[in-house]
Amino acid sequence: MLRGRQSDQRAVDVLLDQARAGRSGVLVVKGEPGIGKTALLAYAEERAPDMGVLHGLGIESEADIPFASLHLLLHHVLERVGALPEPQAAALAGALGLAPSRTDDQFHVGVAVLSLLAELAADRPLLCLVDDAHWLDQASARALRFAAHRLHAEGVVMLFGAREGFDPAALPELRLAGLDDQSAAQVLADAAPTLTGPVRLRIIKESAGNPLALLELPRTAELPTYDQSPLPLPERLRLAYAARIGRLPQDAQTALTVAALVDDGDLNVITAACAELGVEPAALGAAERSGLVRIAGQHLRFAHPLTRAATFQLSTYDLRLAVHRILAGLLTDQPDRQAWHLAAAATGPDETAARALEEMAERARSRGANVSACAAFERAAELSEDRELKGRRLLSAAVEATEGGELQRAQQFIEAATGLVPDESARTTFPKLRARIAFAQGAPHIAHDLLLKGAADVAGDDRAAAGLMLVEAARNASGLGNAGGLIEAATRLRALDLRPEDDVDLARQAALGTALLLIEGPAAALPIMRELVTRGSQITSEMHSRRINASYFALQTGDFQAAWEIARAAADECRAEGEISKLAVLHITLATSEIFLGRFTDATATASEGLQLTAETGRPSRAGCMQGMLAWIAAVRGDGDRCAELAAASHEHYGANGIVNGLAWAQWAQALLDLGQGRFAEALDRLESAMAGPVRHQFQAVHFAPDLIEAAARLGRSADGPLRRYEAWSAAAGLGWAEAVTYRCRALLEPDGDRAHEYFRTAVRLHASGERPWEAARTALIYGVRLRRERQKSAARVHLRAALETFQRLDARPWAERARNELRAAGDADLPAAGSDAFSTLSPQELQIVRLAAAGRTNKEIGAQLFLSAKTVSYHLYRAFPKLNVTSRAQLAGLDWLRG
Repeated sequence: MLRGRQSDQRAVDVLLDQARAGRSGVLVVKGEPGIGKTALLAYAEERAPDMGVLHGLGIESEADIPFASLHLLLHHVLERVGALPEPQAAALAGALGLAPSRTDDQFHVGVAVLSLLAELAADRPLLCLVDDAHWLDQASARALRFAAHRLHAEGVVMLFGAREGFDPAALPELRLAGLDDQSAAQVLADAAPTLTGPVRLRIIKESAGNPLALLELPRTAELPTYDQSPLPLPERLRLAYAARIGRLPQDAQTALTVAALVDDGDLNVITAACAELGVEPAALGAAERSGLVRIAGQHLRFAHPLTRAATFQLSTYDLRLAVHRILAGLLTDQPDRQAWHLAAAATGPDETAARALEEMAERARSRGANVSACAAFERAAELSEDRELKGRRLLSAAVEATEGGELQRAQQFIEAATGLVPDESARTTFPKLRARIAFAQGAPHIAHDLLLKGAADVAGDDRAAAGLMLVEAARNASGLGNAGGLIEAATRLRALDLRPEDDVDLARQAALGTALLLIEGPAAALPIMRELVTRGSQITSEMHSRRINASYFALQTGDFQAAWEIARAAADECRAEGEISKLAVLHITLATSEIFLGRFTDATATASEGLQLTAETGRPSRAGCMQGMLAWIAAVRGDGDRCAELAAASHEHYGANGIVNGLAWAQWAQALLDLGQGRFAEALDRLESAMAGPVRHQFQAVHFAPDLIEAAARLGRSADGPLRRYEAWSAAAGLGWAEAVTYRCRALLEPDGDRAHEYFRTAVRLHASGERPWEAARTALIYGVRLRRERQKSAARVHLRAALETFQRLDARPWAERARNELRAAGDADLPAAGSDAFSTLSPQELQIVRLAAAGRTNKEIGAQLFLSAKTVSYHLYRAFPKLNVTSRAQLAGLDWLRG
């Protein structure tokens, strides 16, 4: 029984009870070696006789074999993989080596794991135990964490046992401390009831409440009773295990060494390797009787990870080499494991082992297991005698380390490869790689300079490579709001003699169009951008990056419906194909389009999901933009606290990486909040400050110019500069709604009353197309206020009512309240009650789910699209139905507003 863990046991019991009620829960149990993590996981299993149980284990020597730990967790239930949606089944089968890999998206496997756990929990609640999670291979850890974040209503409990090396990625944690003296004394009494006197007291003291120390130290030779300086606990435990192992017969010690090197504990492999060493199976029996290992079926497990570590440390070098060679010969059907054993058996350069590791790295790369691929390339380089092969493998290791976020290692590999690879390859590859590392380290300006220099170095020999570097430099500069850097990169691009066959033409045109916007203005740039939108929307489905660019340029031209349609088509395909890592950037375009189309609740759902994806996929650079957009919507709704919180988070991301897009939204959001609440001076100060910084080069600056003009007009200030800028963009865009906003701005600044009224009437007429309801309502409110103040109350009420209806539909609360107050002042007493529609009662995720359900999708189809289990979808529908006053999916289909 567990001693002194009552509160920790209660935490586990709560999760188990929730699972029996259909809810899921996750807990990362953390603590030092021997503190009781494994015991608490065992307690959970004892308390769950009515549940299915999966056992997983991180194994130190398998930490570089992609999906090794996931295979160990799921190998007993692989027959259920066929029940998953086909793309998920294929992704999981490819990851586990059961079929060729069909995707390199590292997160699609996590979706498949989530679906498989939900499938298993459909039979009965499921307990998933993953011990020694700090030794999980990174591919398995990523997949399991992704699934854990999305568990909700499946009836699954997932428990991780881990030391400090495991990143919980914001999953709930339970930290185990040492036992108090009373509980420690009880554990020691259970383990050694005859132990008394000073030795007993010393063990309690030196164990520091560590249960494993309390169990193991009494099994060593008798400890001296005199005082001495305490040894570090891990060393004391190692010595304790060394004493126990040393008392075993030599054959049993040899068998333990074999078991320590057979990563997955396969008893058939262990016994076969022992036979080649002349060790009989009875030796394993002696090891089992000692309590150091446990054997169940065809699997051997060490009683504690420290047992395995001590066995390895006590074995001799020549024995380990011999065992590795034998295992490499036995594991021909497991090429990844075989490759590592070949490498471990090598005592010098060994091209056979190096090639095996390189092939393993390529397999890992194809499955998105970058960290595993990096380790294999690194070891392959160490075993390479040929200098060029060594350099090429080090360069590959650097690429995978960069992809895996291990930036310091990547830099070390680049330095080691310098001088080993041919000059041509070095000049084209090193600058791009160094720039990616600098960008990821939060130094995008350095990345930009590296790309410019790299392009100059290779332009004479490789125009295409130089062009791609300059395109990337232009993108960096644009993202940083660095107008000078963008213009410089574009000028160099224009000077390059690039041809269509160089395959950088579209990207080159995109960079030139962006630069032209700064150099010559929208009249010159927007026609190029519209051509890119047309070309990008016709691109085949697999070229998502080009369609992402096309949707971005549609935003620049003001064609928000086209931007939404292009991005939505690409996003739907990414969801179907499991290309999860590309979704975050698509969500930026989708949410932006939805904001400008007046679909604020949809935009909230899109940006919220995008923010979650940035966290789950390790792409924090996108988070600032999502937070900025959510801050803007909070400003529209008058939620000052939420707006301030999100804007501050977006500012923080800008401070970390210098990417301006999110900052532009955040600054606009805070100004819009001020404007909506009548703080015109504060709004003007914020917008003028934004225009003095890097935000002035972002497309948001075009669209907040009307807000700046309104704030200035309210204060009796001039705003001719912002008006000219907006007029130039509007004329180039050629869109009715943009022309309407232009006339509204002119009316606000026009001193001649008759002409101002003419401008307002023109604006109202142009808004009749309904393209931008938010802007139409803003125009109606401003014009209605002017008419009321001029005592044209009847005419004012027409416009103020139109504004109120739209603001209420958009849930723009402070704006609706202003329109309501103005209507009262205009003599309209028959006002619709303030309130919210069904949109505002749903959470962002509920809205996504009910929309798909209204379109006729099944729970399983909805789950596959949103990366949720079908049970979680059902749970959200159950919560949403009462909010919408419906009782069936058929009634959902009758709600017109759900169709967007």
